[in-house]
Amino acid sequence: MAGTSNSIILTVHSATVSSFPRRNHLLVPPRPHFHFAVKPLTLRSNVYLPPPFRIYAQSHQTDGSGSTSGSKETKGSSWVEPISRFARSNVLPLALISAVTLGLTYPSLGCALDKYHVSKIGPFGIFVISGLMLRSEEIGTAVEAWPVGLFGLISILFLSPYFSRIILQIQLQPQEFITGLAIFCCMPTTLSSGVALSQLAGANSALALAMTVISNMLGILIVPFSITKFVASGVGVTLPTKQLFKSLVLTILIPLILGKVLRESFKGVADFVDQNRKLFSGISAFFLSLVPWTQVSKSRSLLLMVKPKVFLVAIGLGVLLHLALLVFNSISILSLSIISGGGKSTFSRQENANALILVASQKTLPVMVAVIEPLHGAFGESGLLVLPCIAAHLTQIIVDSFLVNFMRRRDNLNNVKVA
Repeated sequence: MAGTSNSIILTVHSATVSSFPRRNHLLVPPRPHFHFAVKPLTLRSNVYLPPPFRIYAQSHQTDGSGSTSGSKETKGSSWVEPISRFARSNVLPLALISAVTLGLTYPSLGCALDKYHVSKIGPFGIFVISGLMLRSEEIGTAVEAWPVGLFGLISILFLSPYFSRIILQIQLQPQEFITGLAIFCCMPTTLSSGVALSQLAGANSALALAMTVISNMLGILIVPFSITKFVASGVGVTLPTKQLFKSLVLTILIPLILGKVLRESFKGVADFVDQNRKLFSGISAFFLSLVPWTQVSKSRSLLLMVKPKVFLVAIGLGVLLHLALLVFNSISILSLSIISGGGKSTFSRQENANALILVASQKTLPVMVAVIEPLHGAFGESGLLVLPCIAAHLTQIIVDSFLVNFMRRRDNLNNVKVA
């Protein structure tokens, strides 16, 4: 009876000893014989079983082929769960890769979306979500480490743009790849990756958040002038600074303030956002992917003309740029630690140093897109400018993921030594 639980009741009556005739009493010793009276077999349906046994019985019911249904479910979910977990942990890289792939394979769809100004909606949505997720109390906790934060802002906004001049010395066709990476050097830090990686590394996440917010807000004022000084003069282009400043205010500052006002004005909004931060991060990744999708779709014909070898060189340059920033900030924080008092200095605290190294060495893609969009091809094809920066954005996350694992192992080793 499939699907029901049955029980067999055996009743043992008292045993009686009977003697049977012995064929050979000399060879075989006498031995007692037992009679067992067994009641007829009784089957009962719907017998209660405790939960553990009930689950076990259900999971081991066999089908017609003799295999258990529980084993089938286990086999079916054994490969689904790791893939699902990997997708949840890598939403942004997967979204960007999917956007580029879709733009290359189905450009007509991306071009159709571009007619409805999707490339402007994307950055606006990103910064509204950034304002919704911004916690004021976390910024306040970074006040103690303000010297580290101050140097981080100087490194992000004033020192790292000098690397663009080195990049512009490289000869590569199409020239937009080099120009795009040079513009990328002038950007503020990432909006979410640096903070998230700082949390994973056990660094001062409040300091990381403060540097992220302030650098992006000040970047609205400084980025246009940095591009004019370090990039536009190098390629012979006059940058429309007023137009760019207006675009950054409308695309970054206003939506950021709007999101923050919504968060502070309605407690229910703040609670909902805090309880669903992964969801909002996924939505932000989707908004970010809309821009490269439309840009790559419009520039597909030009992208297909680029040799794979050239594109790999551009990716390598993006990796070298990020490694150079990591080394520069690591040496800087070590030097400042020695100068300002050694082990007693706020620069020497590992959590502060790790936060600065991670945040100050990254560059943001959304602001890069917001800068390129209103230029209307002043530096070349937008798709060619953005594509190497997408690769650089992805590679810096991958490289820093390995760096975070190293930082955690080192901190654990130090804790063991102290103990």
